[in-house]
Amino acid sequence: MACVEQRIVHETVTRLWTEDVIPSLSALVEIPALSPMFDADWALSGHLAAAVEHVREWITARQLPGATLEVVQLPGRTPVLLVDVPASTGAEDKGTVLLYGHLDKQPPVGGWADGLGPWKPVLEDGKLYGRGSADDGYAGYAAIAALEAVRAAGGEHARAVVLLETGEESGSPDLPAYLEHLEDRLGRVSFVICLDSGGNDYQRLWLTTSLRGLAQVHVTVRVLDSSQHSGLASGVVVSSFRVLRLLLDRIEDAATGALKLDELNAPIPANRQEEAKAAAALAPGSFRTTFPLVEGSRPVADDELELMLNNAWRPTLSVTGASGLPEPADAGNVLRDSTTLALSFRLPPTADAHAALAAIKERLTTDVPYGAKVELSGLETGAGWNAPDAEPWLADALERVSEQVFGEPWSSLGLGGSIPFMGLLAEKYPDAQFLVTGALGPDSNAHVPDEWLHLAQAQRVTEAVAHILAAHAAHS
Repeated sequence: MACVEQRIVHETVTRLWTEDVIPSLSALVEIPALSPMFDADWALSGHLAAAVEHVREWITARQLPGATLEVVQLPGRTPVLLVDVPASTGAEDKGTVLLYGHLDKQPPVGGWADGLGPWKPVLEDGKLYGRGSADDGYAGYAAIAALEAVRAAGGEHARAVVLLETGEESGSPDLPAYLEHLEDRLGRVSFVICLDSGGNDYQRLWLTTSLRGLAQVHVTVRVLDSSQHSGLASGVVVSSFRVLRLLLDRIEDAATGALKLDELNAPIPANRQEEAKAAAALAPGSFRTTFPLVEGSRPVADDELELMLNNAWRPTLSVTGASGLPEPADAGNVLRDSTTLALSFRLPPTADAHAALAAIKERLTTDVPYGAKVELSGLETGAGWNAPDAEPWLADALERVSEQVFGEPWSSLGLGGSIPFMGLLAEKYPDAQFLVTGALGPDSNAHVPDEWLHLAQAQRVTEAVAHILAAHAAHS
């Protein structure tokens, strides 16, 4: 397979994961490196810097020939770890392979099972539990292990740059500045590998071929200068919550969940519809059974294909937070002065996120019912991404790693989440090939209690990346 010997790659990856990766990754889990959206004092707490330093020390100890490591931090921005590994002899003209991951984490969230915790690494039944184990702490380790395996097996790889950021869970707000700052150093990026994804099972290699974009806004409706007795004011003063309901009805059909604004919608390409059909056939029922619905509840549609397309290509609105609402036990007979909702919009991969946010702002602030005051804050956008067709060398490599590493055909599907970096890279490097994959599965619990990494799948993904790196260097 493309200049590398399968047995040596497998043995190298297995040894590295068992002896080196798992211990260091477990220690990384212990660092509460919350993304800046969830830790306003991240610079003072130092947890993001600690995560970067922990991984930097591990990579330095690997002593990759010629590799240079640098922590890059622009003023006021979260740090980035940049690892530059020179090309093998003979592969200097293949451009730059950019391998991406992130070290920031989602909040701990309550409700972890007995014996588990967000900052407590636990190895059990081939799983590593803990926040950031699967999303996405393992990615940097897998990238370095794959490069080592290529060299150990006598293969070649192009110049490789591993970029680990610390703001992905906040929408990667600092990455555009870093891409501009590092543009000359990155050079000609010909291949992008992102390990922040996964698929519907742990039997095969899953490719992510599209990612939804996002738009976020905190909307406050204010109706009074100060809260009033509800018995005296209701019927005279409108409820701020009712105004919010009316405003949301302008954007979302409450009965169907469909979003009404043209700017938030986009046609689903025919090839992505066919792809979703194939994925649904491979893992029947996966979307209907993955999530822990309460007894008697059901998904928004019965058809598996429609659920996949809803998740990957159709826009949605989620209310992810609220303020101005006291706990029920603390609620008095009060007509509150204001209510704030955090609105999270997932957008089709090909939608213009900036145009979508502009349309949302217009609907929330124009002709507001009862002349209530609307305040917007927390405005954020992230570009979606739709993968280019695979070139022959990549398609051929995928077939071979599927047979020799996984023993199952690879599959692909769109992901309902967002990795804004992919959209940014697609704009900056339109001729690059992309491999977006990973070890996350439908029950890996990213962002919620009991997050875990499937260690065997992570090792297989690492092996696959090693072979594909060699195939990239070998193609003409």
